[in-house]
Formats: sequence, structure tokens, C-alpha cells
Amino acid sequence: MTFLDRINEDLKAAMKSKDSERLSTLRMVKTALKNREIEKMDAITDEEAIKVLQSLVKQRRDSVEQYNQAGRTELAEKEAAEIRFIEEYLPAALDETAVTRVVEETIAEVGASSIKEMGAVMKAVMAKLAGQTVDGKVVNQIVKSKLSG
Repeated sequence: MTFLDRINEDLKAAMKSKDSERLSTLRMVKTALKNREIEKMDAITDEEAIKVLQSLVKQRRDSVEQYNQAGRTELAEKEAAEIRFIEEYLPAALDETAVTRVVEETIAEVGASSIKEMGAVMKAVMAKLAGQTVDGKVVNQIVKSKLSG
């Protein structure tokens, strides 16, 4: 079952159960996936679908942060709920210890010793973690702490 098939099934279930929040989120996800297919002019793979979903989660996290800064907690809560629904379709996120291990291995491979080489390390780490659910800000903080400490 492809991502789109699974989302269509869950969309039907949300309609039947009258779960309006889940329904609107799933419609938005389905639209994003369909738009990606249109851009590509071909069916998307599961890996591409994961990238689209990760992008949607990142957009929502940025929105939550901005809404909280503006004091719009009701909108931040709505975005946070959308994140939870979308994350159900993503692979489990790596924990911080696993990310730290990958960062340490990459620093050793690249031979980085100062914060000036952070860009090269970040590029290599993100390439290794491609296809996995990981927050770039967390990776950035870990790399920064390892190279400056």
C-alpha cells in the first residue's frame, strides 16, 4: 500500500468518524503529495512522500514558533495538532543519542576540528540521515557543541 493509498483510506475513516481536524490535515497532506506528483509528472515513491511530509512538518514547526511569539496560542495548538497527525505517517524519529553518534562518526571521518568546518560536517551528517525523521535544528546544535567543545 502506497502512502497515497493509506492516506485515502484514513481520509475515508476520518469522514465517517466526523473527525474534522484529522480530515482537514489529511486533505492538506493529500494535496501536497498530489502537487508533488504533478510537478514530477509521475507517481512519487515512498521516499519522496516522506520528504514531502517532513517538509510539511518543518513548515508547521516554524508556524508554531511564530504563533507562540505573537501570542496566538490557539493557532499554535492547531498547527501542533497537524504535526501530530502528519508524524503518524513518518518513520520514528531518531533519538538524540543516535544523532550524536552519527555526528561524532562524521566529525571523525571529515577530520573536522573547529567550528569553521561546521558546514562540511552538517552536509555530511544530513546526507547520512537522509530518509530518516530528524530535526535539522537538533543536528545543528549537536554539531555546534561537538566542534566548539
